[in-house]
Amino acid sequence: MHDDRSLIEARLKRVLDERIRPAVYPESVPLDVAVWHAPGEPVPVAEGLAAEPEPIAVGARWGAPWGTSWFRVTGTVPDEWAGRTVEALLDLGFDENMPGFQCEGLVYRPDGTPVKGLNPRNQWVRVGAPVAGGEEVRLHVEAASNPVILDYHPFRPTWLGDKDTAGHEPQYTLTRMDLAVFDETVWQLVTDLEVLGELMAELPADAQRRYEILRAVERALDAVDLQDVGGTAERARSCLAEVLAVPAAPSAHRISAVGHAHIDSAWLWPLRETVRKVARTTANMTALIEDEPDFVFAMSQAQQWAWVKEHRPEVWARVKKAVADGRFVPAGGMWVESDTNMPGSEAMARQFVHGKRFFLDEFGIENDEAWLPDTFGFAAGLPQIIRAAGSTRLLTQKISWSQTNRFPHHTFQWEGIDGTRIFTHFPPVDTYNCSMKGSELAHAARNFKDKGRARHSLAPTGYGDGGGGTTREMVAKAARLRSLEGSAAVVWETPADFFARAEAEYPDPPVWVGELYLELHRATLTSQAKTKQGNRRSEHLLREAELWAATAAVRAGFPYPYEQLDRIWKTVLLHQFHDILPGSSIAWVHREARATYQRIAAELDGIVDAAQRALAGEGDRPLLFNAAPHGRGGVPAGGAGPEQPSGEVTVSDRPEGGHVLANGLLRIEIDARGLVVSTYDLDADRETIAPGTAANLLQLHPDFPNMWDAWDVDAFYRNAVTDLTDTDELTAGADGRSVRVVRSFGSSRVTQVLSLPPGERRLLIDTEVDWHETEKFLKLAFPLDLHAERYASETQFGHFHRPTHTNTSWEWAKFEACNHRFVQLEEPGWGVAVVNDSTYGHDVTRKVRTDGDRGTTTTVRVSLLRAPRFPDPETDQGIHRFRHALVPGAGIGDAVREGWRINLPERRVTGAHEVAPLVTVDNDAVVVTAVKLADDGSGDLVVRFHEAHGGRARATLTAGFEVADVTVTDLLERPSGTPAPGRTGGAVSLRLRPFELMTLRFRRA
Repeated sequence: MHDDRSLIEARLKRVLDERIRPAVYPESVPLDVAVWHAPGEPVPVAEGLAAEPEPIAVGARWGAPWGTSWFRVTGTVPDEWAGRTVEALLDLGFDENMPGFQCEGLVYRPDGTPVKGLNPRNQWVRVGAPVAGGEEVRLHVEAASNPVILDYHPFRPTWLGDKDTAGHEPQYTLTRMDLAVFDETVWQLVTDLEVLGELMAELPADAQRRYEILRAVERALDAVDLQDVGGTAERARSCLAEVLAVPAAPSAHRISAVGHAHIDSAWLWPLRETVRKVARTTANMTALIEDEPDFVFAMSQAQQWAWVKEHRPEVWARVKKAVADGRFVPAGGMWVESDTNMPGSEAMARQFVHGKRFFLDEFGIENDEAWLPDTFGFAAGLPQIIRAAGSTRLLTQKISWSQTNRFPHHTFQWEGIDGTRIFTHFPPVDTYNCSMKGSELAHAARNFKDKGRARHSLAPTGYGDGGGGTTREMVAKAARLRSLEGSAAVVWETPADFFARAEAEYPDPPVWVGELYLELHRATLTSQAKTKQGNRRSEHLLREAELWAATAAVRAGFPYPYEQLDRIWKTVLLHQFHDILPGSSIAWVHREARATYQRIAAELDGIVDAAQRALAGEGDRPLLFNAAPHGRGGVPAGGAGPEQPSGEVTVSDRPEGGHVLANGLLRIEIDARGLVVSTYDLDADRETIAPGTAANLLQLHPDFPNMWDAWDVDAFYRNAVTDLTDTDELTAGADGRSVRVVRSFGSSRVTQVLSLPPGERRLLIDTEVDWHETEKFLKLAFPLDLHAERYASETQFGHFHRPTHTNTSWEWAKFEACNHRFVQLEEPGWGVAVVNDSTYGHDVTRKVRTDGDRGTTTTVRVSLLRAPRFPDPETDQGIHRFRHALVPGAGIGDAVREGWRINLPERRVTGAHEVAPLVTVDNDAVVVTAVKLADDGSGDLVVRFHEAHGGRARATLTAGFEVADVTVTDLLERPSGTPAPGRTGGAVSLRLRPFELMTLRFRRA
């Protein structure tokens, strides 16, 4: 038989494109259209509906960047259409290849009731099925003219990312505004042919099943009269019925389809636009649920649910009904789909506290899974946090983006730093925007790495990133794919149902230990430095505000600001979304974030100041308030008292040029270039800086990645480097304990103050950069005389180790990594820490010296600034301030302590009274991360702590007040079921495993 396969496949494509798809709407009449352009930001619905529009014609340009236009469309259903299904086709100028990335609309009835959203793949509004004929149609469309930022030439700098720079040029052309007859039989034929055509393309070229489908398609195409598609569509469908009825093989891969619309809470649009994106998507999904009895939709991010509740109560009512019916499912249990590398311990915990509590309060539903399809890698401390929040599962897809190594599992147990394991699934479909294409499902089945042991995977199905969700076309395809020979078998299921099925069939999956590192988007640890600094500062200010407000409430009857702290926490958590904190959003988002962090800081400083004054009372005694979890200056952790004198510092001239700082513990030599050429530990009689090198070395690299400018730094950036050694100024500080260095380079200027605090084993480096470079990467280097095959990096509730070598591709790929407050390296008995107050990205490399002592130089480099031009062409331009410290002789406990201290500087207040801590711990390995009043307003005190050194710890935690009862709780402050530790009065005896996290709730007597 002659091979005519290619001929028929080409015929199918053309006939579908040019004849059958257009016949879905065989008749149409134009609607009358008028438009009113809102003068500024979006207006309330009532105002948009009441505005008087001006006529506009199809073909006209409309929509300045970030504008809102209210279209009114009116018309009459022709009498001759009686008995038929009629839809309004409202094309605002869509590019069908960009769902979620351009203009969108929300359709309302004249009474303000929302109907559904409009987007490039969802342009229809049902008018009647059937119509009587003669109906008057009147609809209003709130249309957002969001500009396309990521277009067909991606990553090119654009000023469209901020309304202040975007201009006023109309972005879109009104394309179609019609009433049209919807021929469902033709539409069903389109779906039949698409499913079979896509399946056929994935089957082997010599497969019997492929040719059976091919011949059925050929017969169907022969049956279609191209001049009367509607009249012959049913005949064509009958030709396909037999091949569509052949069931899937018993061994077919099983896919749980979950309706989904991954909506970035901000990215190439501002937060205010996300509020509307969520409203459009939820309106669409509740409408689809009403039409499709098998369909199930899951939405994560409690913040987005809260936006619907606050801003679109009519949509919220529909959402609540669909939730009650089990069809619209809260997923994930987090406030937002946050970054998980950079949020601190408490912030990561509060993501689950506030997310889960919202779903519990609103619906009585508790999520068992963390749902993070698009997050850029996962910190090693996360499993314990998930479990402590009462969840046991994780879903993500993003690791499939890794550039170098293929992750070996799709279903596995993920083990964190403390030994906690979480059942984890990576959908092998490799997208969180599955559209039920045959190529996607075939890829999932082929790609699934756990064949022979498991055969179930999940497919998040619907248009995402910018929203839109699942379409009726996807649902129709899924119905045909429920059991179809040659294809994976598809069923709509909730995430919980999928996980239950997956766990049951794979009770002993493989284990992955440690971080889930994404070998991509590494530069998100550095981009938009002020956003990252705002986050770090907010996290620590919240710790202070809770600590001092709780202390003042117990000690002085201070009114604890429950609602204020709740609101601020939710704002900080929102800004940890995985395109805000990582610095990968448009300029508008980061401009607003900077302003938000400033407001938060002022508000939290106000709480701290009021609480401290309530505690100190009126007086003139100088008091040091210590919010760090370790004592300092003679003041205990969480207390206040007079600061104890701690020694002297000397500054002298260095004979070779430069200066020498000394305090009896360290001797620091700064050469004439302003570089640290010696950091001598006098007690250990040991040099810190590697021979022939200099620390405090600023290094500048070119930084132009192959793609994803704000996200990526590619390994080749290291191939070229400029050491910044020229000095404009080098002077001893007037304070008698510091040296000031000024450098200029390119269009930028750096001022550094190197200081040695009295009585402390740390060199402080305060760096101010007036940054005006583009496509450059600025690093701060510390070459250390240390032989270390691994280093410790702080993460949530502990630390973990990364290798300093690159023996394998997995190690080589981690050339830029995340730490929180410290990295620490050591040889047995002596180590060094580099601590920071606001940076995250770093790299650690090693080399063996070929001359001299042949020792090992291990270099720690801190990432300070980048200057990508997409999506914000002025990323990080301006003045930045950083604080770092080099801590010689530091064991892991010293690194933990110094990391906290640099982030929680002392506060000095004059008053009358010293302040005793609410709680004390007699072992520095046990670090208290939160002291607060319980969220339920009961007045109970909640204390959260963990073992921080990586070993077993015994400790006594003592409450400084009369205790009636102590309960071990989960993160949501509910009894965990764990027996309470032994207690004598207010003293609780603790035994903790390495990195064990515990929350205690004290009921006050």
